[in-house]
Amino acid sequence: MRPMKAFPILAGATGMVFVGGSVAVSAHLAAAPNLTVQTLRYTLACLLLIAWARGTRTALHRPRGAEWLWLLGVTVAGLFFFNIALVHGAHHAEPAVLGVAVACVPVLLAAGGPLLEGRGPAPRVLLAAVVVTLGAIVVEGLGRADATGVLWAVVTFVCEALFTLLAVPVLGRHGPLGVSVHATWMAVVLFGAGGLLTEGPAAVTRLHADDILAGAYLAVAVTAMAFLLWYTCVTRIGAGRTGLLTGVAPISAALTGMALGGPAPSPLVWLGIATVAAGLALGLTSRAPAPDAVPAADAVPAAGAVADRAAALARA
Repeated sequence: MRPMKAFPILAGATGMVFVGGSVAVSAHLAAAPNLTVQTLRYTLACLLLIAWARGTRTALHRPRGAEWLWLLGVTVAGLFFFNIALVHGAHHAEPAVLGVAVACVPVLLAAGGPLLEGRGPAPRVLLAAVVVTLGAIVVEGLGRADATGVLWAVVTFVCEALFTLLAVPVLGRHGPLGVSVHATWMAVVLFGAGGLLTEGPAAVTRLHADDILAGAYLAVAVTAMAFLLWYTCVTRIGAGRTGLLTGVAPISAALTGMALGGPAPSPLVWLGIATVAAGLALGLTSRAPAPDAVPAADAVPAAGAVADRAAALARA
């Protein structure tokens, strides 16, 4: 057995650490105008990603054809409805219920990711996904919810999975940075329109200093950095194995809560953390080095090379 490439795994795990740590930060936004905060969050994240593209001289391709639908799907499901589900679900379910919904994502990614990448699911990764999911559920706990809360939890589960799955067909041409840029500017349009219609343009004046600081953290760490890290991992080792790393998020949330003054995790939580670790070890090792799951953005098929060189001149 040998571990898979260390960098993409570290990138994906770091992204999930940011996501898990955002649980405590997001709690500060409970009373803030959510759509307005999200608009500002994705605006800042998009500007940071574009600046990174300029600084690294990375070409941002203009979407074409069906790519618009894939990217819009990432934004609508993975960003817009995911955030809506979290906000409304919190009124009908304990946080653990929504956390368990997200914890089930590895199984769906392990099954569906390889199919979108043109190959069958790996039994070893499917087994590892089940182990990681069980461990994450133990860390989160089950919690209580009414029927509406369960429905929002299902929506959360589906949207979280689609954030990764719908990006797979466009990562080859656009790369992690391009997908992140397009998803964030589309999110600005969606959240901005929703905020103007439901919260009004004056909603921004109701934001407090802690709201702005929380939104800035979400923009920089949980959006700009985490998106780029996550999609880099998907590109390098595939959606199936990358999905295992979602098990890191509840662990990060538990340890962050303790670091911020909360109680130490119970023995059952530590057991869940150990189970997640075992699942990661099972799924992220292989008998042979794994090939790159998604062609690099500059390694497109020869038939599309001329068109892609022309598209590289267009900035999104």
